[in-house]
Amino acid sequence: MSSEGEALQEVEKALEEAERLRRAGRYDEGISLLVEALRYGEEKAKIYFRLGNIYFDAGDLERAEYAYKRAIEHDPEHLNAHHNLAVVYRRQGRIGEYVKQQKRALRLAARRPPPPLSEEEARRARRMAFVLFLFGLGLLALLALALFLIGLGRG
Repeated sequence: MSSEGEALQEVEKALEEAERLRRAGRYDEGISLLVEALRYGEEKAKIYFRLGNIYFDAGDLERAEYAYKRAIEHDPEHLNAHHNLAVVYRRQGRIGEYVKQQKRALRLAARRPPPPLSEEEARRARRMAFVLFLFGLGLLALLALALFLIGLGRG
């Protein structure tokens, strides 16, 4: 395996472990792991994005802002980094910057096709569509019955 391949593998492991640590509220450990992963020189946008998420969850909005900006420097098309940076601005009360950043995120999102649904998601969507269809039919039937009964009462 090439050293670049090994580096990518190490970075992916660090990203997964850091996410687990973030969810467990072990922010300092996740931050240390990701800062160490930066030395590989691979997937920097992903690493900075995850760092931003950890800093945000830890309540350190200044560092979250810095990390999201660095993620965007490494990948200007990183939709989630743009969105999360907007959320940071909103939390900081920087409404003008929030609006600008959110518009950038929306423009990026509009240029991307939605990802295909998984088999499970498609099945749930079909089931929900069927339930909503039946609900709509039931409402129409109730409306027709109400109109019929109103007509009987007048005649």
